[in-house]
Amino acid sequence: MRGSESRLIEYMEGAKKRFVIPVYQRNYNWKTENCKQLFDDLLKIIRNGRKSHFFGSIVSVFNPEGRYTEFLVIDGQQRLTTVSLLLLAMYNLTKEGVIIPATPSLTQEIYEGYLVDKFQPEETRIKLKPVKNDQRALGKLFEDKKEHIKDSNLTANYSYFYDRIQKQEITIDELFDAICRLEVIDIRLNNEDNPQLIFESLNSTGLDLDEGDKIRNFILMGLPPKEQEVYYEKYWNRIEECTGYDASSFIRDYLSLKQQSIPSQKRVYVNFKEYVELGKMEMEPLLKELLGYAQRYQVLLKGGTASKALNACISRLNRLETTVTRPFFLEVLRVYDEGNMNLDEVAEVFLATEKYLFRRSICDLPTNALNKIFLMLHREIIRYDGTENNYVEKFKYALLSKKDRARFPDDNEFGVAFTERQIYQMTGKNKIYIMERLENYGTNEDKDIYSHCDDGTYSIEHIMPQHLTPAWIKELGEDYEQIHEQWLHRIANLTLTAYNSSYSNSSFLGKRDMKNGFIDSGIRMNTYIGRKEKWTLTELEERSQFLRGRALEIWAMPETDFKPKEKQMDTYTLEDDEIPSGRTISRFSYKKLDQPVASWVEMFQKVLQILHAEDKSVLARLRASSDENIAYHLPRVKMNLQNQWRSATAYLYLRIQAHKASSLF
Repeated sequence: MRGSESRLIEYMEGAKKRFVIPVYQRNYNWKTENCKQLFDDLLKIIRNGRKSHFFGSIVSVFNPEGRYTEFLVIDGQQRLTTVSLLLLAMYNLTKEGVIIPATPSLTQEIYEGYLVDKFQPEETRIKLKPVKNDQRALGKLFEDKKEHIKDSNLTANYSYFYDRIQKQEITIDELFDAICRLEVIDIRLNNEDNPQLIFESLNSTGLDLDEGDKIRNFILMGLPPKEQEVYYEKYWNRIEECTGYDASSFIRDYLSLKQQSIPSQKRVYVNFKEYVELGKMEMEPLLKELLGYAQRYQVLLKGGTASKALNACISRLNRLETTVTRPFFLEVLRVYDEGNMNLDEVAEVFLATEKYLFRRSICDLPTNALNKIFLMLHREIIRYDGTENNYVEKFKYALLSKKDRARFPDDNEFGVAFTERQIYQMTGKNKIYIMERLENYGTNEDKDIYSHCDDGTYSIEHIMPQHLTPAWIKELGEDYEQIHEQWLHRIANLTLTAYNSSYSNSSFLGKRDMKNGFIDSGIRMNTYIGRKEKWTLTELEERSQFLRGRALEIWAMPETDFKPKEKQMDTYTLEDDEIPSGRTISRFSYKKLDQPVASWVEMFQKVLQILHAEDKSVLARLRASSDENIAYHLPRVKMNLQNQWRSATAYLYLRIQAHKASSLF
């Protein structure tokens, strides 16, 4: 490796140079604010008379390719690409005559010196070679504006520069002069250097790599160059496209379902690397499996199935941001892909999950219980009979059998909560979801409630207004204060309208009978309201009961006749707040290895033996504990497991399967 200080423009200059962004690199992802910062820095160079400005480092590997001087850019592609976009914008503006440079040769100097090799065919003349999709977008920027790829990040930043230059805060000659003063550390690797290790240890001055970037580098950088291209085209680029270029979130869900443990956002790469290395996995089979799950992940993001009901359900779940379900849904879609379910059954699973989540939300049950529920749900379903057969019925039984914090609220609990909850004070996504379901459920003549709410056309209307007028006080009667306080934000008093400002605090009959009032409304839920002659406690109670019945229909409790042949054990993890007191342990699982035990004492003895074998300092720490009987007291041991063992070992995942002491497994 050798490094030297260099002007960026000198690094880029030369028609025969090629700057290749290897396929293991991330796509170009500088944002407008990064481009603004660069442009502002260039202005300061000129205005403050600075001779140079440090612009970070560029790490590259020289790759001799016959007539070309080719560099594989290991680090610095964001800066190199951004300056290329700026130069291209300058070239196009001067070529089009929008801006006239003082130096007549500047247009050709930029084009032939830093952007293209004019002696090569059009398809190969551009010197910078980004990764696949970026390369296409860059090529289009050399063509007519109609050909530009609008949704590309390169196009967005090029457009920013194209517009900013026209403000002529400095002349275009001065702008080029400022670019010439950018200095970089030019680091060139030799054959003895390991590009992957160097790449991982660099402290870039650009945007930090996310976990998906690191995983891509880990997968591709260890392969020979030719295989890098093949695997990138065949697998990784398709994975990124399927996951909406958020491979980090996808891999996190993939690891969750594979390891039955959710890695933290910041440790996805580390966990993935351990998963691959410990499993001694071959790269192509792993990539093939990842692509299969990525294609299922795309369904979770965009729908696109042959089932309208399933697509609509996926859209609603995404609106509610229910990402906690994705590891489970990925397994459901895998079961479907392997022929053990049909699409109607898949839709049934998704719809039942939607009802489960919504009922829990209305009943204000804790969301932190959902991670464990959906992480283990697929394995729980399989455990009933060891197969993926009869999946839907086993799934419904599994949900309906949940207890305590994990329960599926029954009709009574849900019905009371739905009618008495202060719906208007829920988050916006939940309020609009409820209104959309009440309006569109059970009809093919549905309305695009979400779009109308997003653009402000529709809003939620309080039938009895938030601020009572004398007319409303008179109509509500002596108990108007109590009625107003109790019912104002409940579902019985809420509806949708496109004419909220027209309704204002008008009387009920005023809202009902005005132009576009309740009688004249095109929104179906207002038909019920428009038939009323007044709006008092009686009408509120009537609509409350009506909407309760509607809610029990929309979010109906699933039913099943399935019963497992064997009594199922409850499962606990160290993540749980609940203590399995009064239970007899049957087995525990550590690092996915099940171990049968006859008692809690035997379990703790085995765990201590395992941990002691991994890290002998653990037992020494526990020996220093003031509790001499620690092995016999679960709460105390649990605390030590969480607070001491996790810090002393690389990772501990202990799953306890237990049942009531009166019924040994």
